[in-house]
Amino acid sequence: MIARVVALTQRELSATFLSPVAYIVATVFLVASGYLFMSNTLIDGGEASMRFMLDSMAWLLIFAIPMLTMRLIADEFATGTIETLMTAPISDVEVVLGKFLGVFAFYLTLLASTVVHVWLLSRYGQQDVIALLYGYLGMILLGAMYISVGLLASAVTRYQLVAAIVGTAVLALLTILIDTFASLEGGQWRLVLSHVNVLFHFQNFSKGIFDTKDLVFFITGTGLFLFLTVKVLESRRWR
Repeated sequence: MIARVVALTQRELSATFLSPVAYIVATVFLVASGYLFMSNTLIDGGEASMRFMLDSMAWLLIFAIPMLTMRLIADEFATGTIETLMTAPISDVEVVLGKFLGVFAFYLTLLASTVVHVWLLSRYGQQDVIALLYGYLGMILLGAMYISVGLLASAVTRYQLVAAIVGTAVLALLTILIDTFASLEGGQWRLVLSHVNVLFHFQNFSKGIFDTKDLVFFITGTGLFLFLTVKVLESRRWR
């Protein structure tokens, strides 16, 4: 199983690097991260922390990740290559894992590019290394969950644009809308909404706070959306 997943991951990673959309997303990601770093962190009297940049990038990913994932399965259905994939000696679980890991590897490459900001910041001030590591762990977990949502959106339609819109809408619901409702509500409702508020769990990491509840939230959330993607593929196999 591992060998087949690795092969699918390599196939997907290669396809991602050949996609013009991936380069557009990468360019926006790099320009935005550079601008956020220069305008909010690398300034006189500014806090020697990556927190503001990471918090802002979490919002940007709501729109960027669905652009990366929209073609993953939708394109297989649109071009008819899904028939070849489904008749090959590989399971739906392996297909989903291979596609997920391929885009996740590309995302990690983008995230690694921001290490240059850490190096620049270290030349001007003393950093809290533990808080920095927690911040990047939060970005890794957040990216994994966003990619799993985008993968599910790509499995429910054969149209890439629709997949991008659905993925963005679901992520906006899990972040922007719930975050807004949580800030408006009080008491028990606010407590309940905080349990499903993606930004709430991520911002604990970006603040340098490690709580196993946040770790479990992202791992189970990612697993849930990958599981749903497998079930969607299984249901489409019998149509």
